[in-house]
Amino acid sequence: MADVSRTFTVASPLGEVVAYLRDFANTTAWDPGTEKCEQTTPGPVAVGTEWRNVSSFFGRTTELTYRMTRDDPDHVVFEGRNGAAVTSDDLSFEKVHDASTSITYRAHLEFTGLARFADPAARLAFEVLAGKTVKQMTGVLEAR
Repeated sequence: MADVSRTFTVASPLGEVVAYLRDFANTTAWDPGTEKCEQTTPGPVAVGTEWRNVSSFFGRTTELTYRMTRDDPDHVVFEGRNGAAVTSDDLSFEKVHDASTSITYRAHLEFTGLARFADPAARLAFEVLAGKTVKQMTGVLEAR
């Protein structure tokens, strides 16, 4: 099991930050591990919306189905799964100023079955990826 948490501030208004990050298809821009992500359920984004996500992690490409499980004005959560892993992306938001937002990004990864033996090495790789994610997410949000 691997857990990471980062809190950082971006120079972008709260409403814009939340609107952008609550659409998980945008992970292709802010998550350095995501190669492709597309919404698979019709309609507007809401709790229950699902996405097909293709990511590269730990030298391997994997596909997960993500589902939005929380959609509040200051907190969104996405849970992903496939046959080898369960993961979550938990993002909470706080207005700092009219033009800046504090983001707390928590990510959780748990391998299942035989994949759980990769757990110790995955923890280190997950920490490195979290740092890259903060940098990339900040750049994307501040360029909007």
